[in-house]
Amino acid sequence: MREIEQIYHNDFGISFYWKSHNETLFDKIQLIFKETGFYFSVSELKDFDDLIEDSLMTNACCDECALKNKCHKFLLKTPCTQIDLAVSMDELKAIEDLVKGSLFKIQLEEYVYGVGLN
Repeated sequence: MREIEQIYHNDFGISFYWKSHNETLFDKIQLIFKETGFYFSVSELKDFDDLIEDSLMTNACCDECALKNKCHKFLLKTPCTQIDLAVSMDELKAIEDLVKGSLFKIQLEEYVYGVGLN
């Protein structure tokens, strides 16, 4: 099995960098949730974050619903124009946490080992 460097995880999924010959490959982020895997650049991950926000705003109808976000599947577009996902509101929120947590960790690492390095 190939080695990885974990970026972030929650109960729904994980994000990580692949390693090759003991060197971390920082050009793409592997994002895995449910039975789905995406291999995104940081820019594509930011685009996915924007698409998640759009879907959350479009599908905010569950706030007043008695079924509490469990009844429907909502369309979630991805940066891969050929691929859209059908997810529940709970899944959408878990994906949002996974993507936002990953971006936060990536940006924190860039700051600490970049601009913030003395």
